Amino acid sequence: MTAPTVPTVPVVQTAPSPRSPLSSRSGAAAAVGTARTGSPDLLRSVFRQHAAGVAVITAQDGGRPVGFTATSLNSVSADPPLLSFTISTGASSWPAVRDSEYLGVHILGEHQRELAGLFARSGADRFGSSTGWATGPHGVPVLDGVLAWLVCRVVARVPAGEHRVIIAEAVVGDPAGEGRPLLYHQGRFNALRD
Repeated sequence: MTAPTVPTVPVVQTAPSPRSPLSSRSGAAAAVGTARTGSPDLLRSVFRQHAAGVAVITAQDGGRPVGFTATSLNSVSADPPLLSFTISTGASSWPAVRDSEYLGVHILGEHQRELAGLFARSGADRFGSSTGWATGPHGVPVLDGVLAWLVCRVVARVPAGEHRVIIAEAVVGDPAGEGRPLLYHQGRFNALRD
């Protein structure tokens, strides 16, 4: 069985109008001239320009809490209330995420840069004495002091290269934390600026 072919559409070149921002070599036209071929490095470079919210995903793994920092959190659907995030199958938290029915999703505030860094660091004691947390609904670890949290039921684990896209349905949570969101931009955790 062969893979279906994707039809190609011819590209029609037109001259830019004198008023078009593409009519000079500055702006978009110059950028098109410096375009690079798709690669992992290109994707990482482009997404360094994309400011993302910071979340920590938690789960139970054989009775012990595990978790990791995620900047790939997305709202998928309001009805049913679905969200998604990605995780590498090489991540230390992957076995727990793979095997858990329920996960915790925590939106971090700008006061939690150290917590974001802790959960992003490989080999760190993420649930040590410096991390405030409690066992929440469905046995999921719930972190203290976050802007908002959800406990979600996993509904799908979709293969995507060396990652999995996790789709989960919110079952219980609390949006009432105080503060401003923590952002991830240019490889650093940053405060939101006015």
